[in-house]
Amino acid sequence: MVTKRRIAIVAGGDSSEHDVSLRSAAGILSFLDKDRYEAEIIELKGADKVALERITEFDFAYITIHGTPGENGLLQGYLEMMHVPYSCCNVLAAALTFNKYACNHYLQDFGIPISKSILIRRQEWKQVDAETRAKEIIDEIGLPCFIKSNVGGSSFGCTKVKKVEDAVPAIVRAFEEGDEVICEAFMKGTEITCGVYKTQDKSVAFPITEVVTSNEFFDYNAKYNGEVQEITPARIPDDVRGRVQEMTKRIYDIVGAQGIIRVDYILTDGWAINLLEVNTTPGMTATSFIPQQVRAAGLDIKDVLTDIIENKFK
Repeated sequence: MVTKRRIAIVAGGDSSEHDVSLRSAAGILSFLDKDRYEAEIIELKGADKVALERITEFDFAYITIHGTPGENGLLQGYLEMMHVPYSCCNVLAAALTFNKYACNHYLQDFGIPISKSILIRRQEWKQVDAETRAKEIIDEIGLPCFIKSNVGGSSFGCTKVKKVEDAVPAIVRAFEEGDEVICEAFMKGTEITCGVYKTQDKSVAFPITEVVTSNEFFDYNAKYNGEVQEITPARIPDDVRGRVQEMTKRIYDIVGAQGIIRVDYILTDGWAINLLEVNTTPGMTATSFIPQQVRAAGLDIKDVLTDIIENKFK
């Protein structure tokens, strides 16, 4: 009798996307090869020592927490100390990619185009006149612009600001998600997203998804309540598709990613590719982008997850 590997699907976390994470965990549980793996969802919230100790009883941890502590390196550090292999980025790569401002500006140094942005820290915000500082930011960034948390999921605390007087409330709202806020220039174009995973044996870029919504932007309702049209493969020229896939693979290597990542872009005039953000624990419900892209590639998500797990035991 073949002994099955025991997989802990670690979900939950301490961000506003706690419940979304549990839905991703249910997706992963349904996708896994039942002949090879015995899996269980471990819900983590706060300093739950019982849950943390339970994870160490498994052979492998599949992290699907959207936000802290599973997307920013905290959980990865614990698992490394406890010698438990896991699915996604290591401590450094997770911490870097979780900080949108730091990650995008780091990638800009490698020639990846990004939108102009300004970072505000909570301590700085407390020491300035809010209205004056907001006007200075808008003067530099322009309108419309996006104001969002630097360390939270883009579904929460994100506002498309069209008027100067709306900037302060948007910044205050973004601070509810964390201690840093990004004010980012608006880029008009086509939003797309591309998933990639790599193992010791292969490098796979999935078909690209085009994101079309009548909402102001790809917000929570667009993501999770169906107020969006997701077209896979995207309606873009083949050469653009190839450039996006190669850029995504390159970003994967630059940040030192592991497992599956998803990179979001805006295609502006002339099919220019502009980075929005890197997501190292993408949603994994049946209708999420990655499973869609896997199906469009003619692959089985069960085999993709097996690749990722078994890669840690080679």
